Amino acid sequence: MALTARRATQALTLVAVAALLGLLVWKITQRDATPLAGLAPSRPLELLNTPDKGSDLSITDLRGKAIVVNFWASWCIPCKDETPFLQRVYERHKDDGLVILGIDNEDLREDAIRFLDRYGVTYPAVYSKGTSSAREWRLTGYPETFFVDRSGRLVGERIQGAVDIERNREAFDEGVRLVLESDAPSS
Repeated sequence: MALTARRATQALTLVAVAALLGLLVWKITQRDATPLAGLAPSRPLELLNTPDKGSDLSITDLRGKAIVVNFWASWCIPCKDETPFLQRVYERHKDDGLVILGIDNEDLREDAIRFLDRYGVTYPAVYSKGTSSAREWRLTGYPETFFVDRSGRLVGERIQGAVDIERNREAFDEGVRLVLESDAPSS
């Protein structure tokens, strides 16, 4: 009888722990994924690559360009998987005014630069140490991608997860189409 009561207590404890773990996972996945609206956040961030390495770049500096903003981290496996795809998209559309802007706010600067070198990234990538950019963009994880039209406004659907996978590919292609077809701001 005591053995049965002990097993019942252990089973209840396991169920309670599993329920709390499930609640924690649910809470993490339900972070504020409210879509941003209006103008994209435009905090100046340090360039990690390109000839202007070390200077600052912001969304405002890119006004008039069609922008794909991609948050990434060097330790993120889906980020590693999608980076060659993003590089190919950039090469294909850069003469059309498309800029892919990679934002890293999770790494040491040296790790971020190593990542960019390893994957041959030539689109601009900036460094935002800390969580301010993540909060401004209401980031929910890595990778995460946004689309900013030529007027600096957010358009399309935010993409949570890698852009090169089947479930996100249609939304990515649509976002690229929207920013490329957007009108430049009037002077």
